[in-house]
Amino acid sequence: QVHLVESGGGLVQAGGSLRLSCTASGRAMIYYAMGWFRQAPGKAREFVATINWTGDSAIYGDSARGRFTISRDNVKNTVYLQMNSLKPQDTAVYYCAATDRDNTVPHRTERTYANWGQGTQVTVSS
Repeated sequence: QVHLVESGGGLVQAGGSLRLSCTASGRAMIYYAMGWFRQAPGKAREFVATINWTGDSAIYGDSARGRFTISRDNVKNTVYLQMNSLKPQDTAVYYCAATDRDNTVPHRTERTYANWGQGTQVTVSS
């Protein structure tokens, strides 16, 4: 079992940047493909980005593609989400997730993930 803790959220103006971090403890992160999801008030949770265990394959959701970058440092057991050109519609709680179901590929499907962090709030003001 892996325990996930997100950090790095906050309030930023539109056009700004934030970097989210998710640190894993317990079982080593190398056993997991990692993902970021987000949930805005009154909306369903949405896929943002995912990365395989080696970090050489990633998939992005439509809202993230071209603006966000997912990366990982397996030595630090941390996965990152660099978010640039932020928009008010990016406001949401961002969740980190881990799956050990074939960590060689990224996974964009929410139900694939059995391990979730508590979330970190990102608020983008206009």
